[in-house]
Amino acid sequence: MAPPKTHRSGFAALIGRPNVGKSTLLNALTGEKIAIVSPKPQTTRNRILGVVTRPEGQVAFIDTPGIHQAKGELNRYMVEVALQAAEEVDLVLFLIEPPASEKPEVSPGNRAILDRLQKIGKPTFLVINKIDSVPKAQLLPLIDLYRQEFPFAEVVPISAREKDGVERLFHTVLGHLPEGENVFDEDMLTDQQERALVAEYIREQVLRHCRQEIPYSTAVVVDIFDESEREPRPGTPPNQLGGLIRIAASIFVERDSQKAIIIGKQGQMLKTIGTDARKSVQRLLGAHVYLDLRVRVEPRWSERPEGLKKLGYD
Repeated sequence: MAPPKTHRSGFAALIGRPNVGKSTLLNALTGEKIAIVSPKPQTTRNRILGVVTRPEGQVAFIDTPGIHQAKGELNRYMVEVALQAAEEVDLVLFLIEPPASEKPEVSPGNRAILDRLQKIGKPTFLVINKIDSVPKAQLLPLIDLYRQEFPFAEVVPISAREKDGVERLFHTVLGHLPEGENVFDEDMLTDQQERALVAEYIREQVLRHCRQEIPYSTAVVVDIFDESEREPRPGTPPNQLGGLIRIAASIFVERDSQKAIIIGKQGQMLKTIGTDARKSVQRLLGAHVYLDLRVRVEPRWSERPEGLKKLGYD
């Protein structure tokens, strides 16, 4: 009689500098878009849970904000969220990307993160993302250099965008987690409520369409989420959107000039943001969506603890 297979479960945090692909990796691991993605840094502001469940075990991955030099209340909040996540998990996945030059180096920002991880003392993987962007020959010297800096439990090169090495990463993580039953129900994918996801999908379009100085001063709050008409009409084909959800949301900025930019000439920018956000939200909710957006000014909200709390960053 064959011995029973070991079942493992636990938590792994995705840690790293801004724009190394943590959210893209979380989405690739879960197979769903549960974290918004943008080429602009500091897109992720809160920890986001993504659960992957297989017959052999379950891994709860936690996406975190990029760790950077924290200036201002919002930035300090984001860095604290990331470092606290590293302290609470079974395993840390430290993401880096290959340097632009052929000469391998450990940047000051990454060295500072390694110093913190050394103090936290959790088993840590080095995950080299975006390997599709450089010749493979550049990876070995980079791996050797980082191994001299930190006692990594594993080194796993991947391309989250191309899903290259993602499955191998999952199984390697699972093999390092403790034996145990699932922490979450098998059908759970994330702890993000629909309202929170909708707010993030709207903010994603602000990041996408607005110029550089606007996104970092923007927060989105869903004011109304009316599901009273959500049930599809009888006879609606299962592969079509059914029912209607009415959503009203506020886009907060810090200055009147920023409000004017988001609204745009004759309201065109806000219309574009709303149209693209509505498409994403409809795919998420599986229903027709009526989306009403307003732009409001909350002066210096990102610099004030009470401003952070009011807009959900507490």
